[in-house]
Amino acid sequence: MQKLLCVYCASSTTLDPKYYAAADEVGRGLAANGWGLVYGGGNAGLMGAVARGVKAAGGRVEGIIPDFMMERELAWREADELVVVDSMRERKRVMAERAAGFLALPGGIGTLEELSEIMTERYLNLTQKPLVLFNQDGFYDDLLRFFERMVRERFKSPGAGDGGVFAVAGTVAEIWPLLGQPKPYAPDALWQKR
Repeated sequence: MQKLLCVYCASSTTLDPKYYAAADEVGRGLAANGWGLVYGGGNAGLMGAVARGVKAAGGRVEGIIPDFMMERELAWREADELVVVDSMRERKRVMAERAAGFLALPGGIGTLEELSEIMTERYLNLTQKPLVLFNQDGFYDDLLRFFERMVRERFKSPGAGDGGVFAVAGTVAEIWPLLGQPKPYAPDALWQKR
């Protein structure tokens, strides 16, 4: 069975064209590097661009979409498998269960929420599946600085962005080597007394 990469990203249709071009490149690269896609099942925005890129390169696409989004005709029906679930929570659960790794492209509140959940699971060693943040054109620079502040002010342990919890790719080509199985996050650092 083919390993699946769970991709989190924006569904907006009003972004700078460079984001759609990179999402298509990610989709094509995903298939070229032996991954299938599991994602939110949408046809719009970066979600749709990634799925179409995977399919154009001959890869497998599995979409997981809540029923209320099906009703709004937001589903990408060309997916190899389209699973309809009852809620956003169930969608995230099914995507995470099917995934062998995670990739976050630029996105909004939903992407940030999904990314945070997987980061927390990695941080607590509930999953050891790799997590890569695609920092296209510095999109996540402010978030990375915020994480640094959390460390400085001791709200979290060091090591989140050095391959411990997630890795950061600046280009599409940098993503694929970073998806190698990461080491478990160091529990000594997590549970040390402050």
